[in-house]
Amino acid sequence: MKADHFDQQRLLALAAEDVALGQLAHRRRTLPENAAVEAAADAERELSAAVVRAETEVRDLQREVTRLEADVETVRKRVARDQGLLDSGSVSAKQMTDLQHEMTSLARRQSDLEDQELELMEQLETAEKTLAEARTGHEAAQAQLVRAEELRDAAVADIADGTASHEAARSEAASRIPADLLALYERIRAQTGGTGAAVLKARQCQGCRIELNGRELAAVRNADPHEVVRCENCGRVLVRTAESGL
Repeated sequence: MKADHFDQQRLLALAAEDVALGQLAHRRRTLPENAAVEAAADAERELSAAVVRAETEVRDLQREVTRLEADVETVRKRVARDQGLLDSGSVSAKQMTDLQHEMTSLARRQSDLEDQELELMEQLETAEKTLAEARTGHEAAQAQLVRAEELRDAAVADIADGTASHEAARSEAASRIPADLLALYERIRAQTGGTGAAVLKARQCQGCRIELNGRELAAVRNADPHEVVRCENCGRVLVRTAESGL
């Protein structure tokens, strides 16, 4: 296949745009901002779960404290009732003795309940402190997640802008290349997954970085300037310039 030497050189501009687009696509796939968002999301979920656990513990303790308070109040009322009967003087000696025994038992019961209530109140205070810390941590994690998402979105937008710019430049470069040469380039690009042409610099293909040996070099050196030559290793069109070392 033959193509004007200058048209062949225009392939390098097209290849440069394909390299830039490939780099942008790779950057999009490997954005560190994506990992940062995932890490922030994991931290947010963990702290959200910690808040739920702390809220559950606080509610359970509050419910238990309320129950004990009700039990203590019941005992107090019973003591007050018994004391009222004793003070009234309307009970028999046996009833008085029974009431005194009951009041002694109620006093012990009240003391036990109040001790339990005090212990639970201390546990509740600790649990409420833990809940407050969990909520503060969760709020901070939510803010970090939002910031990480903003940074990721900004990076994605930057890549999108760069991609649009290079796609426009690629279209412009492609429009200046003859159809048959462009078709060959696109076919090779599909095969290599990168570019369809590379410059020959200092006797080395810049596509695969393999240096031409004596036979290959002689064939390229003796080829007509308008002959489309290809790298025997990677198949790309070898674009010859003053730096080719021929």
